[in-house]
Amino acid sequence: MSELVALIGLGNPGADYAQTRHNAGFWWIDALAGAARVSLRPESKFHSHAARATVFGRDVLLVQPQTFMNRSGQAVQAVAQFYKIEPGNLLIAHDELALPPGTARLKLGGGHAGHNGLRNIHAALGPDYRRLRIGIGHPGDKAQVLNYVLGRPGRDEAAAVSDALIKAAGALDTWFTKGWEQAMTQLHTQSD
Repeated sequence: MSELVALIGLGNPGADYAQTRHNAGFWWIDALAGAARVSLRPESKFHSHAARATVFGRDVLLVQPQTFMNRSGQAVQAVAQFYKIEPGNLLIAHDELALPPGTARLKLGGGHAGHNGLRNIHAALGPDYRRLRIGIGHPGDKAQVLNYVLGRPGRDEAAAVSDALIKAAGALDTWFTKGWEQAMTQLHTQSD
């Protein structure tokens, strides 16, 4: 793997949303940027905050779309077109209701499962990109989902999500050096 990889975390911009579960993708990008000692900066042509970084020896682009979740495809498409990045070199990190906090899973392709950010990316690029699904749990009642994803996690839940983000970062090294299947096996084994 030698081409540029874009690591894109989904979330909603602004302080009001910063600590909400729906911003789990942003949290992961913040952690990677901190470890790489880079600061994301506004990039209007990408409708995003972005930074080039070296992560586990690889040149990557860290991206946080600033378009709000349901318009994420606009930012992802702009990044992919500008850098000529194939969908297989896009890794989209997002919150996942179907997984409990503390769990993270890698996935290639597939449906959007009703996630508005993924739905918009599908419309812009199709389904064949890589994903990092960050478990936030489910409130148990479909009618509560909106308030839940826009709510803040409790301390134990936030700690579990943070642990999953660390494991997911480690899986990047495996992807870059040993391949996607090995990274999936590593992360899925650690997250069980």
